[in-house]
Amino acid sequence: MTGDIFDFCSNMTDEQDARARALVERAAAKWPLRILHVLSDAGAPLRFSRLMERVEGISQKVLTQTLRTLESDGLIIRTLYPEVPPRVEYELTPLGFDLLMQVATLWRWIVERLGDFDARNAVKLTATSV
Repeated sequence: MTGDIFDFCSNMTDEQDARARALVERAAAKWPLRILHVLSDAGAPLRFSRLMERVEGISQKVLTQTLRTLESDGLIIRTLYPEVPPRVEYELTPLGFDLLMQVATLWRWIVERLGDFDARNAVKLTATSV
């Protein structure tokens, strides 16, 4: 059964496979999904400073780098308003929202099985302390 799930990969070139793997790695890093979630929850474009407030624990440098990557991947839109001082806002693209919805399914699966993971970890801890 599991082989059929990945049939879509059989016609990929090595380059496509590498690009897909790189996108998965970038999306699954520590901050990108959190930022996408914050932008989704906001329901409207957010300024950099509002994102900093809502994404606890992220540094200004890492937020800047992550936003650039999300923008280059087409997951968010960065809008610069020619004002003094300049105003920059970020919002999800349809592609970013779609990715977030796909990840929500995985997130829900994990949350629903936290007890299973906890039980497994408890068994491992008991086995190592004996």
